[in-house]
Amino acid sequence: MKSDRLTGALIVFALVIFAGAFFIPWDQITWGKFALVPADTVTVIGEAKTEQQSQIATFTAGVTAVNDDKQKAVDDVNQKVESLIQSVKDFGIPEADIKTQNLSIYQQEEPVTVGGRERTQPGQWRVSNDVSIKLRQIEKTSELTDLLSASGATNVYGPNFTVDDTAQTELDLVDQAIKNAREKAEAIAQASDKKVGEVLNVTETGAQSPVLMYAAGRDMGGGGGAPVEPGTSTVYKSLTVTFELK
Repeated sequence: MKSDRLTGALIVFALVIFAGAFFIPWDQITWGKFALVPADTVTVIGEAKTEQQSQIATFTAGVTAVNDDKQKAVDDVNQKVESLIQSVKDFGIPEADIKTQNLSIYQQEEPVTVGGRERTQPGQWRVSNDVSIKLRQIEKTSELTDLLSASGATNVYGPNFTVDDTAQTELDLVDQAIKNAREKAEAIAQASDKKVGEVLNVTETGAQSPVLMYAAGRDMGGGGGAPVEPGTSTVYKSLTVTFELK
């Protein structure tokens, strides 16, 4: 009995399909199109920056010697650099904050006239050595400035000011940059009669570490305590944020 009922049901189903194939006007049916509609979004750039008190003063002190004898020029520079480094260490700068930045040894070319024609020939040896010095006790900047200007250094650059560690400051700026981005997105959404939803994507598009600040009012002539003002350095963060629009 069950098999007869199943067979009858299948026959009826087949007849319905057969009738539909011939009598339903398939050509007049509009099926439409199936497509994935992207969610409405808005992408903006959020920015944040702050001023952070300078914490480090950096100097570059160099020694240069010129001599017909290469070794004498090298020895002269080495002696003066060793004396310079020792005086800086005695001042209280740790060895880790003293670094050779540039060492140069080369023979200059000198113009000569031979047979009425201008030529060049090997001339004197020029040797130079630059040392980078990082001062973390920034209140002693004027004292170190005077020490370097009175040393055997033939050229001194600095002080230049920056901050030591911006990691925590940059983390704080992330929150501010997101807030700034949301404010911009809400302004756009309001103009579009929509509301801002969740954050869909965040990309860091810009981060600026503190730029070295040149000291104001310095006097490398030495004596009297050169006046300097460390000031502040700017830390900047920029994020590209995509928000959902409802």
